[in-house]
Amino acid sequence: MQRRIRFISTVSAAAAVALMATACASGSSSSTGSGDGDGIKIGFSQVTQQSPFYVELGQGAKDAAAKAGDEMYFVDANGDVTKQNDDIQDLITRGVKVLIINPVDPKGVAPGLAAAKAAGVKVISVDRPLDGAVTYVGRDNVEMGKLVGEQLLKSLGSGGGKVLEIQGDAGGTVARDRSAGFNEALNGAPGVTVVKGPYAEYIRSKAVTAMQDLLQSNPDVKAVYCHNDDMCMGVLQVLKENNRDDVKVAGVDGLMEAVKAVADGGQYVATAVNDPQYEGQIAVDTAVKVAAGESVPEFIDAGTKLVDADTAKDLTGDALFAQYVPSE
Repeated sequence: MQRRIRFISTVSAAAAVALMATACASGSSSSTGSGDGDGIKIGFSQVTQQSPFYVELGQGAKDAAAKAGDEMYFVDANGDVTKQNDDIQDLITRGVKVLIINPVDPKGVAPGLAAAKAAGVKVISVDRPLDGAVTYVGRDNVEMGKLVGEQLLKSLGSGGGKVLEIQGDAGGTVARDRSAGFNEALNGAPGVTVVKGPYAEYIRSKAVTAMQDLLQSNPDVKAVYCHNDDMCMGVLQVLKENNRDDVKVAGVDGLMEAVKAVADGGQYVATAVNDPQYEGQIAVDTAVKVAAGESVPEFIDAGTKLVDADTAKDLTGDALFAQYVPSE
């Protein structure tokens, strides 16, 4: 009997618009169907759909579940931890066997985790680590920050200069680790000063506003590092509007816009691969193993690599993010 996938989406109107726009750009879309009950029931609680990375992460999970013949219930917390806890409770009542959670706040989602434990539902965290989960599927964000930092330092040359850091989310482990790796790479470099900018929540429009203010107060800036490429594309927009093509830019995630900008040899000097669709696929593959009672490592690394002028051309394509599957 053929098994089909079921997606239950509870996105807000604004999030739905973002999802549709990004899905059109990437050639993927969310669908609704009815499963016939033969597959494993998997719940996916997503942190938000306001970032193209998270849209693609969810799509990768949906595609993997469809390929495996499993049912997936997909819900969007829209950045609200209270809603995420309610969503998790709803997924539990739907009878999911495994929960994949990308937490809004690893500590704030504790009520949802407690409810899952009481119901005997195993939890997998994706993209952001979560205490109490069976495993964490993600990447080494410290390493990604370090790779990008080292490349940005090379681009600055012996003169060094002021580097602005536009951060992701306050208290987030991804933002913390990407900052730590980056600052480790630049620590002690002669003439280099890192100035921490505001938290722009990984959203391009917020980074535009932040960079407009930062550029006025830091006209001597030599480079900008962002915790993701989407924010850095906003930074690049502001720099171009102000004729500041002398300022180097580097981000993380391998957003295709950024990869192509690196390949062009302009002021965007580096990013690091963070293929969201592959990460979503690995999360679902892991969920199937956990449901079957198999043991899995505490951390499953989806892999990364530096994108610089030497590697960017090989990674360009039509996908929304650079696609990368680590070698076995």
